[in-house]
Amino acid sequence: MSNITEVRGREIIDSRGNPTVEADVVLASGAMGRAAVPSGASTGAREAVELRDGDASRFGGKGVLKAVANINGELAKAMIGQDGLNQAALDQTMIDLDGTHNKGRLGANALLAVSLAVARAAAQEKGISLYESLGDAAKFRMPVPMMNVINGGAHADNSVDMQEFMIMPVGASTFSQAL
Repeated sequence: MSNITEVRGREIIDSRGNPTVEADVVLASGAMGRAAVPSGASTGAREAVELRDGDASRFGGKGVLKAVANINGELAKAMIGQDGLNQAALDQTMIDLDGTHNKGRLGANALLAVSLAVARAAAQEKGISLYESLGDAAKFRMPVPMMNVINGGAHADNSVDMQEFMIMPVGASTFSQAL
């Protein structure tokens, strides 16, 4: 069993200059996974909730020190000693610990950072790529590009209700041919 020995969270700055959460997970073997979570420009009504500090004096209220404290506190306590190769059980443990339908108590940003860091540590432990660790390598197909052809929604200067209309060219044998 590859037990989790360390869980650490920190606040970092993303590519848009906003705070976000980063987590490290270390296994007994020394394998380590690190993950920083993205933050979307818009949030849907049914999306999981990012935990933000709301302190206007820090990053206009967008700080994530509460989410980081949850990683370094409750989540670390629940994860340390658990089998780092059992992703589904660890994710369920975090969901149960949060106890809300939208992950609003501990923060979806905290849960996602720890979950992805665990997945990366497990892949490193196994000596394989993340995609191989998470799925059945025999079922993988060549990815195809997704291209946005019409924009709408909250960030567009039109009355289109849908946020994006995208096309995917399928049937090509290589990514270059699909483009």
